[in-house]
Amino acid sequence: MRTVFGRAAAVLCAAAFLVTVSGCATLRHPVPQDLVDKAQVDGMADVRMLIGVPNPVLQKSMIESLKDENGSDYPVDDKGVRWYPILAISGGAANGAYGAGLLKGWSAEGTRPKFKAVTGVSTGAIIAPLVFLGKDYDGTIEELYTTLSTRDVMNLKGPIRALTGNSLASNAPLARQIDKYLTPDIIEKVAKEHRAGRRLFVGTTQLDAQRLSAWDMGAIACKGDVKLFKQVILASAAIPVMFPPSLIHVKANGTAYDEMHVDGGTVAQVFTFYHLLKGADNMAREMGVDPSKLRANYYIIRNGYVTAGYDAVKDDLASVAGRSFDTIINAQGIGDTYRIYTYMKKLGNGYNLAFIPGDFRPKPKQMFDPVEMKELFDRGYQDAVNGYKWHKTPPGLEDNQSEICD
Repeated sequence: MRTVFGRAAAVLCAAAFLVTVSGCATLRHPVPQDLVDKAQVDGMADVRMLIGVPNPVLQKSMIESLKDENGSDYPVDDKGVRWYPILAISGGAANGAYGAGLLKGWSAEGTRPKFKAVTGVSTGAIIAPLVFLGKDYDGTIEELYTTLSTRDVMNLKGPIRALTGNSLASNAPLARQIDKYLTPDIIEKVAKEHRAGRRLFVGTTQLDAQRLSAWDMGAIACKGDVKLFKQVILASAAIPVMFPPSLIHVKANGTAYDEMHVDGGTVAQVFTFYHLLKGADNMAREMGVDPSKLRANYYIIRNGYVTAGYDAVKDDLASVAGRSFDTIINAQGIGDTYRIYTYMKKLGNGYNLAFIPGDFRPKPKQMFDPVEMKELFDRGYQDAVNGYKWHKTPPGLEDNQSEICD
């Protein structure tokens, strides 16, 4: 079965040649290559970090969060090590319904922790603020993933607009959904949790630099910048070419520029805190924090499959392109689970992976099919209510491979 991205890619690639030869584009003032590492949102040096370029201001804020937290929320083991539950939610478009159901079922089952931090990419970015605020918002997440259809997310452009623009579809409907569900009250509650020592991050792809940009959404919320908060969420879910990118205004060396941001899944389907705190051990010690006494128990929700699925491919350009993109994205997502596992083991952290079971493959009739999304949601809910068995290794490394194979 094609995934949502695969079906989008079929449309995308059918028009790719025409799009690449189109003539009109928005006039930009991109950040020069030698200033990419210095660019920041004006007056907000602490709100984001390009992965691979440490941001000491943001890292200091993350370390300070340890002093702001309610220590009773996070257990200390018999060796004096404090363990933090951290959730990472992947991309997956409509497949996000499975993760949404899993989270609600986890609440009902009674063992869902209060996460120290939540990270989200693409569809994961849309629900991450609600997940961050806890089980009281499970009903809102269910509504998002069981009632919306394709027309609530996108409007396909006509041939002329597509040829003279930067995308095949408008994501204005999705922007309206973000406005509806991520209200100023929700954003203020995110700010409150940030002040209490918890952290919420969303990933976008800085397309000019081909790097993942991790945004501290709680810091943005604390500054009261509702517009930027929603712009980052929308950018994280902007499938390249299908949806328009977001141009985010920044400054470098006192000069104003713009950065082009698209779906975080373009670089990584999921990301965790090891990307953000790399190289910060000395800073932590200087601030009176012993990194050797801190560990994370990571929960990774992959809104996708880890096994191959069969779908007879028609011998035409759109079908071959769509299936190929589907395969590339699936392989990338599986690769992310291996990369994260390697780091977690190296750092002594816990690794817990969830994904859509291979024996459950809905057949949607549209990109966002509320009927099939409801089935995915219900399956995720039942899997969690019945006590989800989190996988302790990536696919292929487990002791009992029959658990995840079709």
